[in-house]
Amino acid sequence: MSPVVVVGAGLAGLACARRLFEAGREVVVLEASDAIGGRVRTDLIDGFRCDRGFQLINPAYPVLSRVIDVEQLDLRAFGAGVVVASGSARSTLADPRRAPHLLPATLGSPAGSIPTKLAFVRWALPSLLPVRRLLAAPDTTLAASLDRSGVRGRLRTGVVEPFLAGVLAEWDGATSATFAKLLVRSFLLGSPSVPSLGVSRLPELIAAGLPAETVRLDEPVLAITSDRVRTAEREIDATAVVVATDPPTAARLTGITPVPMKSLTTFWHTAPQPPTRAPLLHLDGDRRGPLVNTAVLTNVAPSYAPAGRVLIASTIVGADGSSATETEVRRQAGLVYGVDPVGWELITRHVIGSALPAQPPPLVARHPVCLPSGVLMAGDHLDTASIQGALVSGRRAATAVLNR
Repeated sequence: MSPVVVVGAGLAGLACARRLFEAGREVVVLEASDAIGGRVRTDLIDGFRCDRGFQLINPAYPVLSRVIDVEQLDLRAFGAGVVVASGSARSTLADPRRAPHLLPATLGSPAGSIPTKLAFVRWALPSLLPVRRLLAAPDTTLAASLDRSGVRGRLRTGVVEPFLAGVLAEWDGATSATFAKLLVRSFLLGSPSVPSLGVSRLPELIAAGLPAETVRLDEPVLAITSDRVRTAEREIDATAVVVATDPPTAARLTGITPVPMKSLTTFWHTAPQPPTRAPLLHLDGDRRGPLVNTAVLTNVAPSYAPAGRVLIASTIVGADGSSATETEVRRQAGLVYGVDPVGWELITRHVIGSALPAQPPPLVARHPVCLPSGVLMAGDHLDTASIQGALVSGRRAATAVLNR
C-alpha cells in the first residue's frame, strides 16, 4: 500500500503523522525547510536560545498530553501576572487565585479603577464556562465586547489591549471576542511556560515518536493531487495527501482562498545585568512606542542563555525589523524596566510575517479538513490560531484519513 503523504513538518503535520503512525499507517512527511517545527522553532546563537518570536506553551491545552509526555518539555512557567509601567512607576496585576499575596497590589494598582477592574473580571469570568457554551454564545469583535462590558480607561489601553495585542497580533480589537476568551481561559487554567531548551522541543518530541526516515527535509512540494505528490526530485503515489503547510503555501498547492495572516516581530537582547528579577511579562501602560510586551527570559528559564548571561525578548505588532525600530523598541523597553538600555546588545531579530491567521467574528472553531478534490488539510487556520489549534487540526486530518 502507498504511504500517506503529509506536506509540512510543522506542529499540525507532525501531529497528523504521529497519529497515523500509531494507528499502523505508513507515513512520509515532506518539509521544504532545513528543520521541523514550522513557526515553532528555536535558533541557538552563541549559546542563546532565541525562539522564532516570543512563544509560550500552555500545559492547560487539552490536546498536549495526547500528543506527547508533557513532563519531557521541562516547562518553566512565567508568573501569574504582569508588570505595568507608567511614567517612572511600575505596578503588578496578578491572578489572585494563584498569587493571593499580590491581591493588595493588584487592587491598588493605578492601572485602572477598582470598578473597571471588576468590569474586566465580569468580562473574563465566562471564559471558565464549558467550551461548548462559549462557542454557542453570540460573538462580536473583541473591541465591541470590551465596550459592552465597561472595560475602558487606563486598564484597557494600558493593560488589556497591550497584553492581548501580543497574543492576537493586532491593536484594533478586530478579532473574535469568543476566540479571545478561549485564550484567556487557557491563561486562567494553566501557566504559560517555555521549555527549558526552547519551543523547538515540542516538535522534536512529537517527531521522536516517528521512524527516523519518516520526515524528509529540504524537499519542497511542487504539486499535488489526492493520490500523488510531486517534488523536484520525485513523484510519490499516496493513499492520501494531507497539506499541513502555512496558509499561503496551502493556497498555492490546493487553490483554496488564502487566509489573511498577521505579523509580529521580536527583538532579542542581552544586557550586562537583568533589568528586573521578576519572572513576569512587562507592559507599557503609557504606550510610549511600538512595544507590546517585553520579558527577561532568563528570569524564567536560565537555560535560554549561557551561564550568568541575560536574555530579553521584546515584541511588536507588524513585520518591521529595521534598525530604527530596534532602537525605538530598546529605548521603550528601558522605560518599561526603569533602566538605561545603552549597554544592551542585539542578538537577533525575528520578523514573522505570517505569525497568526486572522480569527474574525463569528468564530468558526472547526473548518472542514477535507477538500472537494479529496486532498486533506491541517493547520491552525482550520481550528484556533494557537498551538492547541495546530495540534488538534493535525489529529483531525489523521482521523479523516483513518475513517476512509
